[in-house]
Parts: sequence; structure tokens; C-alpha cells
Amino acid sequence: MEHTAFKDISNRYSSRRSVVYGKNGMVCTSQTLAAQAGLDVLKKGGNAIDAAIATAISLTVLEPPSNGIGSDLFALVWYRGKLYGLNGSGPAPLALTREAVLKKLEIDAPSVFRNSGKKGFIEDLAGSQMPEKGWETVTVPGAPASWKALHDKFGNSDFAELFDPAIRYAEEGFPLQPICSYLWSKNKQKLESLKSNELFKPLLDTFFNNKEFAPGKLIQLPDMAKTLRRLAESGCDSFYKGDIAREIIAYSRQTGGYLTEEDLLSYQPEWVDPIRLNYRGYEVCEIPPNGHGLVVLMTLNILKNLSLSGKDDPETVHKQIEAMKIGYTDGKTYIADPRYMKADISSFLHEEYGRKRAEEIGEEANLPKPVELDCGGTVYLCTADSEGNMVSLIQSHFQNFGSKLCVPGTGILLNNRANNFSLDPDHDNCLAPGKKPYHTIIPGFLLKDGEAVGPFGVMGAFMQPQGQVQVVNNLVDFSLNPQESLDAPRWQWVGGKTVEVESTLDDRIIEDLEKRGHIVKVMEEFTSFGRGQIIVRQPDGIYAAATEPRADGVVAAW
Repeated sequence: MEHTAFKDISNRYSSRRSVVYGKNGMVCTSQTLAAQAGLDVLKKGGNAIDAAIATAISLTVLEPPSNGIGSDLFALVWYRGKLYGLNGSGPAPLALTREAVLKKLEIDAPSVFRNSGKKGFIEDLAGSQMPEKGWETVTVPGAPASWKALHDKFGNSDFAELFDPAIRYAEEGFPLQPICSYLWSKNKQKLESLKSNELFKPLLDTFFNNKEFAPGKLIQLPDMAKTLRRLAESGCDSFYKGDIAREIIAYSRQTGGYLTEEDLLSYQPEWVDPIRLNYRGYEVCEIPPNGHGLVVLMTLNILKNLSLSGKDDPETVHKQIEAMKIGYTDGKTYIADPRYMKADISSFLHEEYGRKRAEEIGEEANLPKPVELDCGGTVYLCTADSEGNMVSLIQSHFQNFGSKLCVPGTGILLNNRANNFSLDPDHDNCLAPGKKPYHTIIPGFLLKDGEAVGPFGVMGAFMQPQGQVQVVNNLVDFSLNPQESLDAPRWQWVGGKTVEVESTLDDRIIEDLEKRGHIVKVMEEFTSFGRGQIIVRQPDGIYAAATEPRADGVVAAW
């Protein structure tokens, strides 16, 4: 069957953007200059993987609120007819223990953490009271090692040359794009309170002092340029066992951190087999846990047992939200580092799971409970080349500016991924040394009849599975083209019976949801509803791509 769902028709939603077509290659991401860096690699003979690496490296410079050199990375790579998965997340340092965090927070060990009610549903379900900044939130960064691992396995360009655009942007300066300008300015206001704390001085000195963040303002990051040059020259080895590693460890020792030489030396990204679900004739593919791509597949597994009559049908939106609640509740209850999970991943992908959970969805808003086991801010980019290779890649340090720790003189922002650990000793995701936390970044990929349809993703922390489900429904169930699928108004469940919706959502849908018992909050702020990219390879080999109207992005086509 041809991809009739992806035919180019008039946009049903207001947008400045159209579907973009290309023959020889595509790069889609949230920053225009990063997309162009990737496209230049393609034009010089590099493949989709080389383009993705160059784009990812450039994004560390062009969008520091969302990602950096100290980020994590996940990727799905379609290469010569096979799909590969890379988990580039890092574990907790060996010195970071639950007891150390409890002592730092002055919390008694016997305290009960599960469902404390002090935070939103995400934290409550995991029992998390982890800090949001500081050394207790830092896991071993995986991005630099992942860039090299991707290149070693698939790349055909000179690895060092892939750093050139990012180095140039950092050294010579780049004009700030409007939405990145907004995010940077908003964080400047939030971080004013850190000025009196010496631990966070390098962050403020590097990314905030004496800088204006108006759109079009030229930003220079010379420390990052020097670090990127050293990474290029060493093939990223210097980050884990060279001079950069020594600077990271020195900063950790001087300021009460937990990272040691052993943590960096022993780190390797993991090649993994993607997990898959057949959804109405398409295979939806994700990275397996510790990431929460499984939440997408669980939710779709439920939805495929329900009739979805139309994108703008209120009952359809109700069913989507209820299925999402169930999938997310089960995901936050059971997803963890796979070495520590009690649940069998395959049980959530079984038809019986989807059927039974679908039967729980009624006419009114519900408060789901986790299934019993015996039932059987982030940046995203995608690339494609003339040979049919494609990449779905997401890179992030989690919350905006991560742990708020910046290694002095390097421009290296350290992630705050350990914030996603639980402190509940009975939870599979409880903090432990050398353990990977529940992870939010999830690249997606669609297949049909064993062939690649294309990469897709929606970045944005805990919005990501919700955005991905809506995009898949838009493409597969509602026959929207890629750009419409991103333009369409979004909703997100935030806990209990509360759902936030974009202000462009049809009033009829809002009224119907309220009648069903949903507590609906209409949001004028759009940055919390995710930012996506899509590339679709049509049966004739031509690529059709779309980029997110909620970001500064572009589709760079060749």
C-alpha cells in the first residue's frame, strides 16, 4: 500500500510552512544554521549519518538552553536496509548514592516517597524528590562518545571536519534566532538567583554575563570553540581520557562533585535493538528502556483497539488522552535501566495488553492505576541522503541549561538527567551508582512492509511521547501530510484529570472534554507542547519533510 496518508493537500491549520520536497538529501532541525551545516556535509559527499553528526555538534553551540557538549544522545539509523539503535545516555557516577542525596537534602532514609503529591504526576509516580540542579543531578555525558560511535559504524566523511561549522559559529558568532532568543532570555530571568552561588558562576560567565538576547543579536562562545577543536583533534577521546576529562574531574573535585576518572574512562554508548509495534499497517520503532519510547508504543497498542473517527472529533481526542494516561502511568511505574526492571518489555507490546487496557476507557475522564505485572529544555534532528539512509537523532541535557554546571573555561554544560531518578528504594528507577535513569529523549522511526518510511520526533521532556503519539495519529489515522501533522493543535496530560491544550484547539473539543470530566487549561504559551521534525521517503524515492512551527527550524533540502 502506498503512503496515501502523506499526500500533499492544502494545510488545514494556519502555518507559514509547506511540505518541503528533495531528491538528494534532507536535514530538518530546530536551528536553521545547524540544518545548513548538515546539508553542506551532504553536498560534499557525506552521508545522512555524517550530516546528522555535524548538525548535532552545531546545535550544541546554536541552542545551549536545550543541549550541549555534556548532553546525552539517542539515535535510530536506517542504513542500507536495516534499522539500528544507539543509546548514548550515561549512568550515575559510581560515587552518587541514594544515601548521599538523602544526606544532602537532609531527608530521613525511612521517608515514604511514592505519590507524595508535592509535584506533578511524573514525579509522583516515580516517587522522585531528586534535586533539579547541582552535582546530584549529573550523569556521565554520552554525546561526544555517541558522535564518534555513529561515525565509526556508518560515517564516510572526515570526522574532524564535521566539527568545522560548530567551531566557526562559536568562534565568529551566530545571530540568535527568535524562539531560541525567547528561551535564553526567559532563563536569564530564572537564573538571577544563582548569582550569589560560586558553583554556578561558570554558567553565568559563559552564557549570560554581558550578553543581550534579542533576536538577531550576535552570540560568540569562544570557550566552546576551543573545546570543540580539541574534541575534533582527539576524535572525542580527550573528553573521556584526555585533557578535557582532567578539567571535568578537577572541577568535580573542587566543588563537591561525584564524577571521577573511572566514570569517564569506562563509558561507552550502547548499540541496541529497536523495539517495534505494528500500528494499522505501519511499524512504529523506538529505542528500548531506559528511554520512554515504550510509552509511545504502549499508548498506540491501546489506541489500535479503539476507533478514531477524525482529528477534530471530540470523542477521538478523549480516547487519545485516556490511552495516553494509561501508557504513561505504566511507563513511569515500570520503566528503568533494563538491568533493574521487573517488567518484561514484550508484555507491554503484546496484543492482550492493548486490548485489556483499551477496555478500561469509558465515556468520562479516568484516573488510571498501574497495570499488574502478571497481565502478561532537548533538540531533535533528522537527516536523509541520496542512497536512502536516514537518521532520527535527539540530544539533550534535560531541563534548560541542564544541571546549571559549566566546566570553567570549556563551555561544557553538564546534563541534569539524574533528576529523573526515584529515591523510593522499592522503585525500579531508584538511584544507584552506575545505573542509568529513566530517560525522556526518544527518536522515532516509521517502517512499512520492512522498508523505511522515515524518521520523526517531537522534543520536549515529558511531552515527547504525547507529541509522538499525536504525530503518528495525524499521519496514519487522519491522513494529514507531514507539515499538517506538526501544525495541528496539541494537548498534553499533566496529571490527574488535568489536560493542557493549545489555544488553537477547537472550542467544541474543549467543551466536550470538560463535559467528560477533564479539567482543561487553555495555554497561550506554546513552547511546552513539543517541537518536532519529520522526513518521509515516498514510494518514488522523493523525500517529503516538515519542520516545527513552534521552533526556529527549517527543512534544508537538496
